[in-house]
Amino acid sequence: MTGTVLCFGEMLLRLAAPDRGHLFQEARLDAHFGGAEANVAVALARLGEPAAVITTLPHGSLGDAALESVRAAGVDVARVKRTDGRLGLYFLSPPSGPRGAHIVYDRLDSSFAVAPSKAYDWPAMLDGVAWLHLSGIIPAIAPEAARLSLDAIAAARAAGVQVSFDGNFRASMWARWCVDPQQILLDHVAGADLLFGSHRDISLLLGKDFAGDTPEARRRACEAAFARFPSLTCIASTARRVIDADTHELSARVDRRDAAFETETILVTQIVDRIGTGDAFAAGVLSRLDEGCEAAARCGLAMAALKHATVGDHSRTTPADLAAFTGAPADVRR
Repeated sequence: MTGTVLCFGEMLLRLAAPDRGHLFQEARLDAHFGGAEANVAVALARLGEPAAVITTLPHGSLGDAALESVRAAGVDVARVKRTDGRLGLYFLSPPSGPRGAHIVYDRLDSSFAVAPSKAYDWPAMLDGVAWLHLSGIIPAIAPEAARLSLDAIAAARAAGVQVSFDGNFRASMWARWCVDPQQILLDHVAGADLLFGSHRDISLLLGKDFAGDTPEARRRACEAAFARFPSLTCIASTARRVIDADTHELSARVDRRDAAFETETILVTQIVDRIGTGDAFAAGVLSRLDEGCEAAARCGLAMAALKHATVGDHSRTTPADLAAFTGAPADVRR
């Protein structure tokens, strides 16, 4: 990959029930820092790729710790803003057996959510940047945040910086202020070069049905998206089948206007933590996109699969881990 990927979005503190229990079943919570876009930056940096974050964090020990969590991975944090205010939180009840995971957000009026657009000097911040990566989580926060993310996309396009957009639909966040976010998301995707989203996401976005869960249905959806969005050059997605909390089937796909590649399906077992796997996938795709659809899809799949074995939001996969990945259970490396 050539050039820095600048990841823009909110950082959060995750407080999770330990040992796959229910929230507050035990008298402690496990703490990890995350945030979709920051997760991508960390994953890229651990692969040795140039990555930076832009966000707003509160002054104080929580903001300091959040900043250090990404800086320690090698992420450039020079563009991070600090203000008075609070850090957004989310609470996680992990999945167990037949019980799915459950997330509760507490991020109203966080330092990031209330930061005005003028807080970010986009021409300066985009200098030397190859990609701007952001997600549909930003506009879901509030109307002001939706305008902020559209301003970021417009600035990137004006500066000749490519835009990577991950749909990351969060129904509970949208429900607080917007019953039908379709047009807002259409406006965001219209400014993207690379879209992370499945054929089901495209179906909801375009209001069209792409029946079936097959490679043909996925390609039809991508062709419809390419026709609707002239700036879009690439779409990346995963297909997941949940067998139980510990076992998933996973495959990956990357489509360009004139080419496509879909990986084989692999079995991901003994899952430790699913949170952040989509962000690891995005980092893998971005890191190998210049090498073609197959290289990007395979790297994305490996990154997503390996993240399932890591506690916390951040990927810890290294180039050596990628080189050793086969998709099958691994033995000890000595």
